[in-house]
Amino acid sequence: MLSDSGGRIGRVYGVYDEESGVDIRGRFLIDPDGVIQAMEVVTPPVGRSVVELIRQINAFQHVRKTGEATPSGWQPGKIALKPGPDLVGNVWKVWKPDME
Repeated sequence: MLSDSGGRIGRVYGVYDEESGVDIRGRFLIDPDGVIQAMEVVTPPVGRSVVELIRQINAFQHVRKTGEATPSGWQPGKIALKPGPDLVGNVWKVWKPDME
């Protein structure tokens, strides 16, 4: 989290509103290599979910550590998927969210 008085960083990430002179609220998950892995930009009247942010950080850390893919709604300790040709078209056979 950061404060961006003057909008220098907001301009770089495309979230600075020149007309109002403020950044539109945005969040960017940037990996240790400096690559943006996820971003979300919402207007001020719409709230954001800290719970979902933390879930995504955990998922990105898991993917980076294991090379596995995390399905939607994945939580630490739940099933993750091993990417590969055998998984294409067969996710439904491996991941059954109602059984987790």
